[in-house]
Amino acid sequence: MKIGYVRVSTEEQNEARQVEALKAQGVEDEYIYTDKISGKNTERPQLQEMLSFCRRGDTVITESISRIARNTRDLLSIVDDLTQKKVEFVSLKEGIDTTTPHGRFMLTVFAAMAELERESILQRQREGIEIAKAEGKYKGRKPIDIDEKAFREICKKWRAGTITGVEAAKLAGLKKNTFYRRVKELDC
Repeated sequence: MKIGYVRVSTEEQNEARQVEALKAQGVEDEYIYTDKISGKNTERPQLQEMLSFCRRGDTVITESISRIARNTRDLLSIVDDLTQKKVEFVSLKEGIDTTTPHGRFMLTVFAAMAELERESILQRQREGIEIAKAEGKYKGRKPIDIDEKAFREICKKWRAGTITGVEAAKLAGLKKNTFYRRVKELDC
């Protein structure tokens, strides 16, 4: 059986191009697993379901190796799991077919290249932010305005143990981590 895996990074992105590529390979709709989540790790619901579903003799097809994993270790781990189950892996973009020694070698090379590209993107993003900060164009998020007097009252209740940190954050209208950061900033 041919099983397809599709991934886009966000809900807003469209997966139609990938789906059409899989259908052209003979993958039926009911055997296409789609995640709309970052590929930074393998904790993706549809990926895990697909890996559980596939059986000996199946072929997992994806449009590109970057759709199934963003780093070499994850990709090789997934392919190793598939190999243990006697499941083939095919990546259309890179022309990889793990049933051949050449295909397994190319898989390793392309996985390393995909990881390098991802790391390069992140590095360029960090550098761009640093340049923008230096030029005064990027200042991060605007601080949340709070009523300091009311915040200190909430803080007193929290310190006295009459309310939990979660309750205090809720009363202040802040997320828990923001609440604790403000406690430190205001030294209350």
